Amino acid sequence: MLVAISSLTILGAAFGLILGIAGRFLAVEADANVAEIEALMPGTNCGQCGFPGCSGAAAAIAAGEAALTCCAPGGKAVAVALAEKLGVSLDLSGVANEGPKVAGVAEDLCIGCCRCIKSCPTDAILGAPKQIHNVLKEACTGCAACVEHCPTEALLLHPVPVTLPHWVMPRPAAAF
Repeated sequence: MLVAISSLTILGAAFGLILGIAGRFLAVEADANVAEIEALMPGTNCGQCGFPGCSGAAAAIAAGEAALTCCAPGGKAVAVALAEKLGVSLDLSGVANEGPKVAGVAEDLCIGCCRCIKSCPTDAILGAPKQIHNVLKEACTGCAACVEHCPTEALLLHPVPVTLPHWVMPRPAAAF
């Protein structure tokens, strides 16, 4: 028994050392520009831009493959920050700044088909087959994937409700 334990310990240490050395020699340096662009994005990883999360969108923006206005949850604020970072001009006439949204279920229309649950990337929808579903507003990113898959149109996106934890005091108007 002692021989088996010691041989597995030696093998584990040897493979760990080999992996550690390989990790240093084969390391791929990340692009600093992509990391800075990703830091400007909201980080919801909702996929509304058509890329796999904010890191994929940041890499596409850095490569010039995606528009600066591709981030729907970020809206105009993220597009302006990205334009300033990259030093390019930006036309925001076609960008709507709707603010953050979350999904909501119309209980009278929900038939409990579970298509929305299967399509939700953040598991924000609770429910069971042939039961009315509900959305966890704290987990919902507003990606609208569930809205597209609902056959009865029971899911709709609504603006985030203003509650005490989400309330922000508006800036006072400038006096001239």
